[in-house]
Amino acid sequence: MNEIVTLASDFSIADAGKTAIFGYLVVFAGLAILMAILYIMGAFFKSKDAKAKEKKASEEAAKPEAAVEAPAAALAPGSAGHVKLYDVPDKEAAMIMAIVADKMQKPLNELHFISIKEVK
Repeated sequence: MNEIVTLASDFSIADAGKTAIFGYLVVFAGLAILMAILYIMGAFFKSKDAKAKEKKASEEAAKPEAAVEAPAAALAPGSAGHVKLYDVPDKEAAMIMAIVADKMQKPLNELHFISIKEVK
């Protein structure tokens, strides 16, 4: 049984250097290939995105002026946005907000209601 077994002690310094350099070159080549693939994929998706934006812009330019929608109405000055209601009808919530504004002697648009919940 003549098996060829190479131990680390059997390597000369030159052989170990050649093996190390070859290993480094293989790893570096693999990284370079991976970098090239990623660069190509990025360029492909950028061009695809640019074409989609171009198509969307041309479709918007082709729309007639009458089809252009008006922007959404902005909130009134001092408006606080939405109020979360928990088991309270809208009419009762409006009454509660009006009563609180009256008792505080402040305009309703200066108050900020976050939520209204019925206590049971």
